Amino acid sequence: MRIARNLLISSSALILAGTMAACAQMPAAQNASAGTMTSSYHPNSIQPETTLDISAQATVKKAPDIAYINAGVQAEAETAQQAMADQAKAMNSMFEALAAAGIPDKDMQTSNLSLNPVYDYVEETDKNGRRSGKQVLRGYTASNQLTVKVSDLDNLGETLDSLVTAGGNTFNGLSFALEDPSDAQDEARREAIKDAVSRAQLYAEAAGMRVGRIVSISESGGHAPQPVQMGRMVMNEAMEAKATPISGGEIGYSAQVSVTFELVK
Repeated sequence: MRIARNLLISSSALILAGTMAACAQMPAAQNASAGTMTSSYHPNSIQPETTLDISAQATVKKAPDIAYINAGVQAEAETAQQAMADQAKAMNSMFEALAAAGIPDKDMQTSNLSLNPVYDYVEETDKNGRRSGKQVLRGYTASNQLTVKVSDLDNLGETLDSLVTAGGNTFNGLSFALEDPSDAQDEARREAIKDAVSRAQLYAEAAGMRVGRIVSISESGGHAPQPVQMGRMVMNEAMEAKATPISGGEIGYSAQVSVTFELVK
């Protein structure tokens, strides 16, 4: 009987010890499921030890191959009907002049057609000597704008002068551009990447390391080309010259990139 009691006590002790061990393990299992310990390392993952971030920008300049003329007509008459008729006549003459210069219809676009009253300010003096003023309708002004795309830059000056001869009397700007800027933009991107690689190699050598793989490349948009523009003027002033001298200059296309390099020993 003593042996049996000893066996019973030993069994109870073992059960109690097992229960306590299970309870001790429960908090650890709960913490793991809650995700407080998230750091891990995979032996096959590619994690660069040292990285270098480079931002580079490049600009490529190209001669334009097209131009945009923004010209128009402004006509004033006593009646609204006459003002509209006068501007329509001048606009039709401008269309004919452009067609004679070889400009297709698809490269002409009208905009900002408007009709507005014109007033004069008249001062009056009453019998008591008091002065006052009022607005008196003088007539109406009709205006219309025309944007013209010119592909033959050699004859751009003559084209501009033909608009003046046809009746155009306002000039709101002349701009130059590339009809297809994709090649220039791609060239700027390539130059920006070359600059980034060159600078990365410089930094790596200075630090006693070498450039490894490229971790990431991103483009920051760069800068849209700003068309070369001429200012606004009254076109009648251009009639003094036989042909208005025009120079397109160059247009800059920019690209900006950010590159992350891995540096290795």
